Amino acid sequence: MADSDSGWKFAQCFGDKGEVEDITEADIISTVEFDHTGDYLATGDKGGRVVLFERNDGKKGCEYKFYTEFQSHEPEFDYLKSLEIEEKINKIKWCKRQNAAHFLLSTNDKTIKLWKVFEKSLKVVAENNLNDGARPQNGRIQQLKLPKLTHHDTIIAAVPRKVYANAHAYHINSISINSDGETYISADDLRINLWNLNISDQSFNIVDIKPVNMEELTEVITAAEFHPLHCNLFMYSSSKGTIKLSDMRAAALCDQHAKLFEEQEDPANKSFFSEIISSISDVKFSKDGKYILSRDYLTLKIWDITMENRPLKTINIHDHLRNKLCDLYENDCIFDKFECTFSGDGQNVLTGSYNNYFHIYDREGLSDIALQADKSAFKAKRVGSAKNKSMLSRGKTNNRKEEINVDAIDFNKKILHASWHPNENSIAVAATNNLFIFTEL
Repeated sequence: MADSDSGWKFAQCFGDKGEVEDITEADIISTVEFDHTGDYLATGDKGGRVVLFERNDGKKGCEYKFYTEFQSHEPEFDYLKSLEIEEKINKIKWCKRQNAAHFLLSTNDKTIKLWKVFEKSLKVVAENNLNDGARPQNGRIQQLKLPKLTHHDTIIAAVPRKVYANAHAYHINSISINSDGETYISADDLRINLWNLNISDQSFNIVDIKPVNMEELTEVITAAEFHPLHCNLFMYSSSKGTIKLSDMRAAALCDQHAKLFEEQEDPANKSFFSEIISSISDVKFSKDGKYILSRDYLTLKIWDITMENRPLKTINIHDHLRNKLCDLYENDCIFDKFECTFSGDGQNVLTGSYNNYFHIYDREGLSDIALQADKSAFKAKRVGSAKNKSMLSRGKTNNRKEEINVDAIDFNKKILHASWHPNENSIAVAATNNLFIFTEL
């Protein structure tokens, strides 16, 4: 995979191909998620819409086609707090498929919804007793016939089956479905709630880090996820750079963590920005549940679930931005929340960067494949030019700063959201209002 030609190629691009200046805010993609089979792909945007794509079996390779689109959330207003609630979709999670219908959870800042997406047959009346509007003779119908319905069309319908509302005082940042298929957690800045998918008016608060006096608040929850195999375990990350693993068998309120993953900061590196850049923006379990992947502003860390005191590997993503933190603080880019994900086999990891670049590393951090989700990619229909692809070796960290011209970086172009196909090396990447699919040859 890390040969002279990276082996990855651009496959598809969905969305408006126009220039960045013409982008409508509502069209910006805010989440991307493959289902458990990889045959379906969902995106959510800032306009509250969910768009689903289906694997195109008629095409070779990993190609998708439009499946359906629906309005998941509408803008609301909280009259008690005089706050507008955005319709932006923060996260989408697919439920494991039980029958012909698809079920998925989508959430904005306050409300989670369970959507059922299914094929619906439209039928029309083909025969009745008053064909062509003719009136019966003498006011009587000689022979009554049963009206006949015939199949007219098949549409993809989306209906909200459950609405889980009024359980979060703060903005929801994560939802994660349990391996038992019956429950899920939702996390906001200070609390994590446990839900049963079938019960929308009741949830259990399992983590609460809200201090009695809000002036004493020192950290917030940034992400949470269930263990992929053990239904009693979940983890959550914080703005202080810690990851806590909790066991629901230990207590009803999981404030006492079972494990704490934290790397002590070198006092020599401490600065005004230390706390901001150490805040974890995303955490993910590997498919086998043995490893944890965490992303902060500058680095990607791979943890062994059995080793708490330090990560197995720290990969420097934005080392070249270390001297530019002051500017990034002023333009708010230092608060960008980059997601990360494991490949289906757990051997590779993926995360985004600026200039619409994203990086694929092997788990040892030895190879770094940098690909660009760029508009020129779909024109060339391949990622082959120096502009669209660069192979960077982890062994060349010293040369890396010379290769990247920090002043030429466009901080408005960033890859925050991505998802890896569960069974093959194909990835979906959100670049502003476009969805890119890349696949390994």
